[in-house]
Amino acid sequence: MSYTGPDFEPPQPRRSRLRRPLTVAVAALVPGALLGWGVYAAVGGPDDGDGGGGGSDRAGAVRTSAPPSDGPASEDGDAKKPAGSSPAPTSEASSASRPPASGPLKGKVVVIDPGHNPANFRHATEINRKVNVGTHWKECDTTGTATNAGWPEAKFTLDVAHRLRDLLEEQGATVKLTQDGDRSFGPCVDERARIGNEAKADAAISIHADGSGAGNRGFHVIMPGAVHDGAADTRAIVAPSAELGKRVAGSFVRVTGTAPANYLGDGTGLVTRTDLGGLNLSTVPKVFVECGNMRDGKDAALLTSGSWRQKAAEGMSEGIVSFLRG
Repeated sequence: MSYTGPDFEPPQPRRSRLRRPLTVAVAALVPGALLGWGVYAAVGGPDDGDGGGGGSDRAGAVRTSAPPSDGPASEDGDAKKPAGSSPAPTSEASSASRPPASGPLKGKVVVIDPGHNPANFRHATEINRKVNVGTHWKECDTTGTATNAGWPEAKFTLDVAHRLRDLLEEQGATVKLTQDGDRSFGPCVDERARIGNEAKADAAISIHADGSGAGNRGFHVIMPGAVHDGAADTRAIVAPSAELGKRVAGSFVRVTGTAPANYLGDGTGLVTRTDLGGLNLSTVPKVFVECGNMRDGKDAALLTSGSWRQKAAEGMSEGIVSFLRG
């Protein structure tokens, strides 16, 4: 999820030593497809909102009073109702899910965080206010990025979140969304983390799309690094989040056929960061998925395809199911 704005700084990735056990685990998850993947830990530039993107240019953020374009409809249609026009709900968790079906994930709770809110652009003052993310203060949220044709990241993330919710509920999980286009803006990044914590989620996933430069392609999964500062203490979730991340990455590449990002993570599709409030403040296993680069024409063609978004949701679902079933 990319954007320009007061929270953007050019990323300064730092590489940690390769972790061979995780490399073996990833390769074992998807023989052939992930062969040769290493595990790379990199800290990109602050990009919250909570944007995961490690892209060099968070271009395309909508920070004007004009509404973002609906952009290109998918081949399957993108007929989602306009979101974000209704008042904010009184409860923090914004989406009450359907009763869980019987299935292998019965009794498990998954929180899905659709990055940004389609109506954030109408509330610049509110989303630009600073909140404490443990290690520092950061903007409440951002508008996210968009394709060159103007289709916003916030609509992409909400569509994929709905598809993922349906798949997980079919497996018997109880699913909560941090927002469902049912509030006027936000929630802020600290509240997004708090929703997962209060739900005592067995797994949480934040869905995004990056806004890097043209030619930068592919997906990456962002995992929390060890942070113990102020309100942030990720030490207990670093290991399970890494396990969740590599399972999601393995399933994502296998189901979608999409390659890991070619512009960060050394081709592993796995990145560790310590600057994102949605991860720093989480007390439950959590990862971010940057599904592709909206500013690259080839990636944008995938992201605007309904059939590809369904595959993306299936890849995430299979990774989550694998993680929760151990």
